[in-house]
Amino acid sequence: MDELQSLDPRRQELLEARFIGGVSGSTGGSTGSTSGGAKALTNNECSNHSFGSLGSSSDKESEGSDVKRGSSPAYSTPEKKHSESSRGRKRKAETQSESSQGKSVVRGPKISDYFDFQGGNGSSPVRGPPPVIRSPQNSHSHSAPGSTIRQNSSSPTSLSFGDHMMHPKQLSIKCVQTDLTVLKLAALESNKNLDLEKKEGRIDDLLRANCDLRRQIDEQQKLLEKYKERLNKCITMSKKLLIEKSTQEKQACREKSMQDRLRLGHFTTVRHGASFTEQWTDGFAFQNLVKQQEWINQQREEIERQRKLLAKRKPPTTNSSQAPTTNSEPKQRKTKAVNGSESDPFLKPSLPQLLTLAEYHEQEEIFKLRLGHLKKEEAEIQAELERLERVRNLHIRELKRISNEDSSQFKDHPTLNERYLLLHLLGRGGFSEVYKAFDLFEQRYAAVKIHQLNKNWREEKKENYHKHACREYRIHKQLDHPRIVKLYDYFSLDTDTFCTVLEYCEGNDLDFYLKQHKLMSEKEARSIVMQIVNALRYLNEIKPPIIHYDLKPGNILLVDGTACGEIKITDFGLSKIMDDDNYGVDGMDLTSQGAGTYWYLPPECFVVGKEPPKISNKVDVWSVGVIFFQCLYGRKPFGHNQSQQDILQENTILKATEVQFPVKPVASNEAKAFIRRCLAYRKEDRFDVHQLGSDSYLLPHMRRSNSSGNLQM
Repeated sequence: MDELQSLDPRRQELLEARFIGGVSGSTGGSTGSTSGGAKALTNNECSNHSFGSLGSSSDKESEGSDVKRGSSPAYSTPEKKHSESSRGRKRKAETQSESSQGKSVVRGPKISDYFDFQGGNGSSPVRGPPPVIRSPQNSHSHSAPGSTIRQNSSSPTSLSFGDHMMHPKQLSIKCVQTDLTVLKLAALESNKNLDLEKKEGRIDDLLRANCDLRRQIDEQQKLLEKYKERLNKCITMSKKLLIEKSTQEKQACREKSMQDRLRLGHFTTVRHGASFTEQWTDGFAFQNLVKQQEWINQQREEIERQRKLLAKRKPPTTNSSQAPTTNSEPKQRKTKAVNGSESDPFLKPSLPQLLTLAEYHEQEEIFKLRLGHLKKEEAEIQAELERLERVRNLHIRELKRISNEDSSQFKDHPTLNERYLLLHLLGRGGFSEVYKAFDLFEQRYAAVKIHQLNKNWREEKKENYHKHACREYRIHKQLDHPRIVKLYDYFSLDTDTFCTVLEYCEGNDLDFYLKQHKLMSEKEARSIVMQIVNALRYLNEIKPPIIHYDLKPGNILLVDGTACGEIKITDFGLSKIMDDDNYGVDGMDLTSQGAGTYWYLPPECFVVGKEPPKISNKVDVWSVGVIFFQCLYGRKPFGHNQSQQDILQENTILKATEVQFPVKPVASNEAKAFIRRCLAYRKEDRFDVHQLGSDSYLLPHMRRSNSSGNLQM
């Protein structure tokens, strides 16, 4: 400090300006560091001590390099290491010598140039930004926003202060950072802070919403678990109730069957040699009817005998009484011979006393009335016998069903595939059983067909059967029509058992109905045929078309069990797919010749040759004609009392060139013509499914044509 005080005032001012500028630049342009002389001097002294450790070799070299590089002395001076007091005295001597020689060398312009350059550029083009140096007083202070910008450039306040000290009268325009810019930066920072606060608020809202949603999810999950538990309880209770109901129905069926065994009859096992066969024994209801028929026959025979006796007592006619004289002598002889007079030793019965004409007619009328009454009773007994036969058929069917159910492995209400609860057996075929089941998922009844393969079969045969069932499943699964039974599901139980789930129909099939009622009215039969043809049209409109090939009354289900309701077609096991690869102009090859039900197949299916016969949808048209004929007349048109083997051996269908209609029951000519179109012997003359669907007989009456059968638009 003593050396600084010994300097001349001019030098001291320059040093103060230089130190004040360095401190101002290092503290971010703070005006508080240059406000007072004593305070600034104290700061400069402190800064001078710090700068001493960072200086370069000499002041001259630093000044020369600063001017040459165009850097600011205010920035470069703090970086250099100040020399000792001898250098200060040397520079002071040089200054005094120059002033004594009359040279006006002023170092102020260099400082002004330095400030001008700093105002224009703000940093040395060669050297980087100076290091940030804080005074001891400001070392603990926090820099304001935007301090980085002010550290990389010289402070506008310090530059203006230094320039004012060096050139108080000189005016210059400088690019400085004004308060407005700081305000704008503050405003931008405020806006950013507001946006940040908004985003943080939005994040908080979203977090709260997320928490609420998670809480709601947890609540819904708990509620879902509660509902699942409740649903499981409901399903368990439903299963329990269904099993109880099924058990009660089974018990009732068995009790009724036991009662009907006495009334309608039962099977008894009879031994024939080394084998045992089942023989049917009628119940007391049939025995009583048979006794009544025998009594009626006896009464009829008695009445006929009495009528013969009455004829002998018939009085003579008026013609015989007109000539008593001519025949009196022979009659007297005859009377004597009868009475045993004269030479006849034997006593003969007297002739019956002749009745008057009124008595004869009266007795004759009584006999006729008795015969009429017996005939009426006989008709009633015959009707009752037919009714009992239908009931007996149901009874026999129920006995077989109960026997098959008792021997089934699925009789104890198992739940298949964790979904289908088996209730009771509906029927049994060669390799399958059909159960009435309840779908626990869809809450509906279904028919579960369980296919059981014979364990003794070879693997090849099992595989073929399984392929056949899978083929039927694939065909049936894609069908969706109100007149076709829907296929719901398909699954396997084990290697030898698999199941198909079908739509359940409460009623019986058409074959059972015809066995019970023999026939039906033409209106009912026409309604059934219309529904069958509608389903066949659907099968031929889908891609690829399908031939059912096994249409028969047993595959037509009556939904309500009556002939006046809806029908549904089932059993697509023998169906044929008419794809482009197999179907041509003449039809497709019949690869399964010999399969099907022979009474309902057309003649082309029985043709034997080198190549397989060609078939088309006209096969189903023939089947429709046979079914319609059977519904109207109660019998099949061809091979009615023949077995399938007899039909095949005698070529019954191949000889069926023309259909013959019975006299009774009476059917309309339109119905007969429709049947003839369906049963045309040559397939070229037979209608196809599309033509059959447009036939005038199946159209509503108001749209029929009176003559040609064309549609009336």
